[in-house]
Amino acid sequence: MKRLIFRAALGTTLALASASALAQQPIVIKFSHVVAQSTPKGQAAERFKQLAETRTNGRVKIEVYPNSQLYKDGEEMEALQLGAVQILAPSTSKFGPLGLPQFELFDLPYIFPNREVLHRVTLGPLGKELFRSLEAKGIVGLGYWDNGFKVMSANRPLHTPADYKGLKMRIKSSKVLDAQMRALGVQPQVMAFSEVYQAMQTGVVDGSENSLPNFLTQKFYEVQKYLALTYHGYDGYAVIVNKKFCDGLPADIRSTLDKAMQEATSYENELSLKENDEGVAKIKATGRVQVYDITPDEQVALRKALLPVHKEMESRIGKQWIDAVYKEAAAVGVRY
Repeated sequence: MKRLIFRAALGTTLALASASALAQQPIVIKFSHVVAQSTPKGQAAERFKQLAETRTNGRVKIEVYPNSQLYKDGEEMEALQLGAVQILAPSTSKFGPLGLPQFELFDLPYIFPNREVLHRVTLGPLGKELFRSLEAKGIVGLGYWDNGFKVMSANRPLHTPADYKGLKMRIKSSKVLDAQMRALGVQPQVMAFSEVYQAMQTGVVDGSENSLPNFLTQKFYEVQKYLALTYHGYDGYAVIVNKKFCDGLPADIRSTLDKAMQEATSYENELSLKENDEGVAKIKATGRVQVYDITPDEQVALRKALLPVHKEMESRIGKQWIDAVYKEAAAVGVRY
């Protein structure tokens, strides 16, 4: 009898020890993205990892996978919804194919005349309302990360709308970007970001639109001859998390991660501004691509060609969303 009691006690002790060990296992969060670690997004992901792991005293482990190491553009959203990865930072364009075309608001050419209007949207009620619409898809929005305003590159100079006619240009999967390019007479080509360099190199596409940090870190200057500083549209990301996973986190962990993400977001947006300001000089320094500003008259002509896309996309995005941005712009004295 004593032996049986001893064995039972030993079994209970071992079971408790095993349960304690399991309880001490860190919560692993996989954070996947498609750009280089040296980009503002890549560096901010690493900053979030550092803050989260330090402030949770090792209770959370963040595994960051840059450069499409885990999933390509067209794969990562499904992986998040299935729980194969917990956090992503996809382009806002990625939500249109998911059934949330209101996010393609961010793709409209010349919708954000400056960073002030942009941040009135992303940091204000409109940005929060857009995030709430993600929850029906099993996703929670954590923050908006800037990547800058986009420029156009090709293997011929792009000064006027007529210069774009007939070009094959890579775009992200977005009905708005498709309409934008078609308004210029371009043949839009949807493809994963990881495939763009080779497509440019082999002539599958003639050019693309990109932020300066992406153009630089992906070394597109090696396979493009001209870079026009059009700043015609916004390029940004929405950091998102699987809702089921997020809801299952202990309250104190969730609170700590939220604060870490807020700090990482501020860091990313400041870094993005700095990288964009310095990007032109860095790209010019390569000596591989001709970089030029378009003149005020050329900018007016490009705006005139592209602003009708706003009206064209009202039925897809929702007129109320577009008007909400116009209202934010009007609050700081901007008219379209």
